[in-house]
Amino acid sequence: MKNFALIGAGGYIAPRHMKAIKDTGNRLVAALDPNDSVGIIDSHFPDAEFFTEFERFDRHIDKMRRSEKSDNIDYVSICSPNYLHDSHMRFALRSDADAICEKPLVLNPWNIDGLQDIERDTGRKVNTILQLRVHPAIVALRDKVRAQAKDTKHEVDLTYITSRGHWYLQSWKGNLKKSGGIATNIGVHFFDMLHYIFGDLQDNIVHHSEDTKAAGYLEYTHARVRWFLSVDYQDVPQAQREQGQRTYRSITVDGEEIEFSGGFTDLHTRSYEEILAGRGFGLEENRVAIQTVSTIRNAPIAPLTGDYHPFLKK
Repeated sequence: MKNFALIGAGGYIAPRHMKAIKDTGNRLVAALDPNDSVGIIDSHFPDAEFFTEFERFDRHIDKMRRSEKSDNIDYVSICSPNYLHDSHMRFALRSDADAICEKPLVLNPWNIDGLQDIERDTGRKVNTILQLRVHPAIVALRDKVRAQAKDTKHEVDLTYITSRGHWYLQSWKGNLKKSGGIATNIGVHFFDMLHYIFGDLQDNIVHHSEDTKAAGYLEYTHARVRWFLSVDYQDVPQAQREQGQRTYRSITVDGEEIEFSGGFTDLHTRSYEEILAGRGFGLEENRVAIQTVSTIRNAPIAPLTGDYHPFLKK
């Protein structure tokens, strides 16, 4: 049984990490969040220590590190706002624990280099949640692509609309410097998925970029991809809105829909199983996706010529 600490216990994704810790037979012993609305902990680990101040959390983790070996923290799970991931991973490694960090790992690719230095200094490891890489449908598609001719280029459309209320832009998620913008915040794991399936990134063009939506074109070794991401309810297709849906997700490859909606809630547990078995995805596996979103964030807006997502015609 491994001991876990968790940073960001009050966030949206934290319950999936708590469930994964419990499902893999381990225990959460300490948690941190500046917001004390964390009653969800009682459903998983009611005996976990809880802190709202980082300094007191830091002291507690350090005391555990210096105590008997059975009390040491083995892993720190990180579910904090995106811009804090880098600092919290550094804290985990310096606390003689491995890190398990939510996406996006960091906001800029050069942050990965600094973390690799600390890994070498401490002998500890950063593991990341790239949950789509363990989804059976995605793994099967990757195997299919690899089995085809080396010069094959697939035509891919990626559309992801996940409606958010007015709170979204008022939170850290609406702050470009804290979240990295919409392509980073809700798109990075899709961009990692595309790289994982279709190979090296060769071209990255941005056709649209604003606080609530972004779109562009990506070319990989084995795919040409038109992508569209949005948190604006008005972008949900009319047919889905009439059915009361506020989310729309579609990935087509050569006109064929790839169905991978099922099993999403279990992917964190699957990711934890792989990490605990020593098969987790480390820092370097994140580099292409982080470089992709960093480029999107800073790219000039290209005119709507050539390949661009059909939703931009609206």
